Amino acid sequence: MEHTRHKVNIIGHQNPDTDSICSAIAYAWLKNKLGGATFEARRAGNLNRETAFVLKYFGVRAPRLCTDVSPQIKDIDIRRQPGIAPETSLHEAWEQMRDTEIDTLCMVDEHNELLGLITVKDIANANMDLFDTGVLASARTSYRNVLKTLGGEMICGDPDARITTGRIFIGSSPEAMENSIGAGDLVLVSNRYETQMCAVECGAGCIVVCCGAAVPRSILARAQEKGCRIITTPYDSYAAARLISTAAPVRHFMRSAELLKFSVNTPIEDARKVMASVRHRYFPILDEKGRYCGVVSRRNLLNLHRKQIILVDHNEPAQAVDGLDQAEILEIIDHHRIGSLETGGPVYFRNEPVGCTATIIWRMYGEHGVEPPKKIAGLLLSAILSDTLMFRSPTSTPLDEAAARALAAIAGVDMTAYAEQMFEAGADLTGRTAEDVFFSDFKVFSRGDVKFGVGQSSYMTARSRAAAEELVAPYLPEALGQAGVPMVFFMFTDVQKQATDLMFCGKDAAAIVQEAFHAEAADGKAVLPGVVSRKKQLIPPLMAALQARAEEE
Repeated sequence: MEHTRHKVNIIGHQNPDTDSICSAIAYAWLKNKLGGATFEARRAGNLNRETAFVLKYFGVRAPRLCTDVSPQIKDIDIRRQPGIAPETSLHEAWEQMRDTEIDTLCMVDEHNELLGLITVKDIANANMDLFDTGVLASARTSYRNVLKTLGGEMICGDPDARITTGRIFIGSSPEAMENSIGAGDLVLVSNRYETQMCAVECGAGCIVVCCGAAVPRSILARAQEKGCRIITTPYDSYAAARLISTAAPVRHFMRSAELLKFSVNTPIEDARKVMASVRHRYFPILDEKGRYCGVVSRRNLLNLHRKQIILVDHNEPAQAVDGLDQAEILEIIDHHRIGSLETGGPVYFRNEPVGCTATIIWRMYGEHGVEPPKKIAGLLLSAILSDTLMFRSPTSTPLDEAAARALAAIAGVDMTAYAEQMFEAGADLTGRTAEDVFFSDFKVFSRGDVKFGVGQSSYMTARSRAAAEELVAPYLPEALGQAGVPMVFFMFTDVQKQATDLMFCGKDAAAIVQEAFHAEAADGKAVLPGVVSRKKQLIPPLMAALQARAEEE
């Protein structure tokens, strides 16, 4: 069957900041405007308070969370095999298996909820149970099933009734039948008058007249008096006897306990492990609402459609969502240093030395002759103000400032007043935990064997900065273990004074800070005047100091 391609996800780094979220939303809007595939902005972590303020201010919904782009069941060609009703006969189920070349069918209710499944092996076992002559009664088989299975016609009785008592019996001579037929039995008879009448008189619940033979009026009248149903079938006695038990409904034989089933969101690796542990061939699949939507086999796992993604505001695997190596990267739009990311083929990679990814995306709007709507312009503006610390960061360029002023005009906001509101919202500590503050904008950096993590928060007042330091300082040892790196650093940046209080934790972290910045590092803290940019002013000196140590060792 034809596979429906999923949306292309545009996603920023883990622990997303305002640039990461707003650039993803703005770029998705532009790509959808230009046409082609369908693009959706996603987020790789929780929103920080600054970003939440921005989205609320401009009335934009937060992107959906996406922390893993590993392939899932939804990324393969699921066999859209329709479910069958539980009242379907064994015979009809077998015919469907034969016609569609499948050995497993799933039973569903009227709402497509999965009830159970039946395999061709189950049907074969049922047919081979030759001594279960009471199967139609124990399964409460509908006479409709019997009529359809035998290609028959009910000439006496209610076709909507069910078989609730009796056995299947092959009628031969009256002498053999008199002491064998019980009340409610279903008796297959020939065209012999004596055999038909004997079955009726012995209390049969139904007689099946084979070979399309006529039924005399006297037998019809007696059957009505006795409450005996009469069915005629074109099949001979042998064929009818072979077919009759397959009229039983599949619900009587279906497997319903401990079914091995998968969701469309089940990771492929998890499904592969389960499939390898059992001998089943097909497995039911449930959609995101928990309803049956098809089946999957081991063979389907070979035809995998990797998720297609566009990365914004990062290009290092350590900062990306899980499963990146199993996804298809289409584009990368970034303003950071180029890391160690590898792709399976050529991609569109745009990396410019500006203060914000949003500046690059604003330039792309201009290159395509598209003006963003007011809310998108507001998001791009917010990202630039945030990443450049309202042009105070050394990473800020004239391109960033020009873009911000143009966007402010489109968004209809006073840039200075808005920036103060945005930064104050981000610095608000009400109800926040140390973990929340620490990881709200945290990134892991690596080069070779060198690996460390750096978080950053920006504050408009010394009081809000000091309050944040008091909250986070005791948490640093725990953050070190949670981040899974040898050392962590956190920048408490004073936007007005353009300075950073750098806190750190980890083996030799104090010595590294002293070597990198020639600053006094005591009690897990160093004051770095003029340092406000993580990308341009903090990471390069730390990398240099760490690599120098590595070379000495």
